[in-house]
Amino acid sequence: MALIVQKYGGTSVGTVERIQSVADRVLKSVQRGDSVVVVVSAMSGETNRLIEMARSIQSEPAPRELDMLVATGEQVTIALLSMALQQRGQDARSYTGAQVPVLTDSEHTKARIKSINTETIKSDLAAGRVVVVAGFQGVDKHGQITTLGRGGSDTSAVALAAALKADECQIYTDVDGVYTTDPRVVPKARRLDRITFEEMLEMASLGSKVLQIRSVEFAGKYNVPLRVMSSFEDGPGTLITLEDENVEEPVISGIAFHKDEAQLTVKGVPDSPGIAYQLLGPIGDANIEVDMILQNVGADDGADFTFTVHRADFDNALKLLRETAEKLGAREVSGNHNIVKISLVGVGMRSHAGVASKMFRVLSDEKINIRMIATSEIKISVVIDDKYLELAVRALHDAFELDTPEVSLN
Repeated sequence: MALIVQKYGGTSVGTVERIQSVADRVLKSVQRGDSVVVVVSAMSGETNRLIEMARSIQSEPAPRELDMLVATGEQVTIALLSMALQQRGQDARSYTGAQVPVLTDSEHTKARIKSINTETIKSDLAAGRVVVVAGFQGVDKHGQITTLGRGGSDTSAVALAAALKADECQIYTDVDGVYTTDPRVVPKARRLDRITFEEMLEMASLGSKVLQIRSVEFAGKYNVPLRVMSSFEDGPGTLITLEDENVEEPVISGIAFHKDEAQLTVKGVPDSPGIAYQLLGPIGDANIEVDMILQNVGADDGADFTFTVHRADFDNALKLLRETAEKLGAREVSGNHNIVKISLVGVGMRSHAGVASKMFRVLSDEKINIRMIATSEIKISVVIDDKYLELAVRALHDAFELDTPEVSLN
C-alpha cells in the first residue's frame, strides 16, 4: 500500500463532468490499495471571475477580503468531488486549508506555508477515507484565511506530501508529462520518463509552464518524488526526482524558451567600482526584475552594460536607464524588445564538454546571430531575435537528437 497525494488543477475539475472523471480516477487508485489525499484547485476560470467581481467593487481590493473571497473557489470543488466519491460508495471527507489546518504566515495573497497538522488527515486515511483538501489556501496564527498566490495548489500538494511523507505526489494537468520542448513548436518533441529537480527548476524558471517554481523548490528541498500526469488520458507521466548517480544522465534533457524578454544596453559609462549598482539600483527600486547581465570594457576605456528585463517592464526600465545614463555621462542608450531567450538544460553537462560550442555552431549554420550568452552548471542560455525562435529550437532539438532517448555530441 502506498500513500499518494494527487493534485488536480482547474482544467481537470472545470466542469461537473470532469469532476466525475476525477472521482473515477481517484477510485482506481483506492482500488489498487493506495491511501489517497486529493488536492484540488478552483474550477477553471473561477478565481479570475471572483477577482473581477472584487475589482468591480473596489479597484484595489483589501488583501484580507480578497483572500476571503477567492478561497471560496476551492471550497466548491472539494465539496463536489467528495460528493462524487461518496456517490460511488467511497467514503470521503473534504477540508479547507484552515480546517486541516495549513498554517501560513500573514502575507495575504502571497502567504508562505509554515507547518501542516496532519493528525486529522492520518486519522481519516486510517479509517479508509479519501481526504480532499482545498489547495492554494491556509490560515495564519490569528485564524485569518490566507492564499498562497498563483499556482499555490501545486505548492499545497507538495507540502502535504512532504508533511505526510507520501510515497509520491502526482500533479494531474492537461498535459501528459514534461517534454523535451514545447510540442507546439517541435511536433516530434518527446515526453521525458524522468527529470531531476534541478533540471525541472531550470525549465520552470526559463518558461516551461508545466509546474510552478515554488512547488519544484519545495519538492527538491524535502525530496518529494513528483510525477506530472494527464487527467484526461492514462499514462506514466514524467517522474521528477533527485539525480540518480547510478544512471548516466543524458547530456541535454530539454530546451526551454522565454518570449517575455527585452534587452537594454548603455554604452560608454565610466569603468569604475559601483557602476553596476548605479545603473541597476533604480531598476531594482522600481521592482523590475533583471535577468541576464553582460558587462565589458570598450576601446575608449568606458564600459558597455547590457541586461534583460521582462518585456512588460521594458518602457519603464528604458526610461529609468536613460535618466541614470545621462547623470553618468554615458555615450548611448538603446533597447530591443524583439528578442527571446533559448536555453539548453541538462545535468549531463557537468560531465560532458562541447555542449556550448555545438549549440553555437548549430545557430551559426542557421545564420542566427547571438546577442547574449549566459551559462550555469546545467544550463546554457542565449538571446536571439524573436523571429528566429522556432527555427532555432527545431534546429537545436534535431542537432542534440532530443527526439530519441539517447543523446550524442558527435
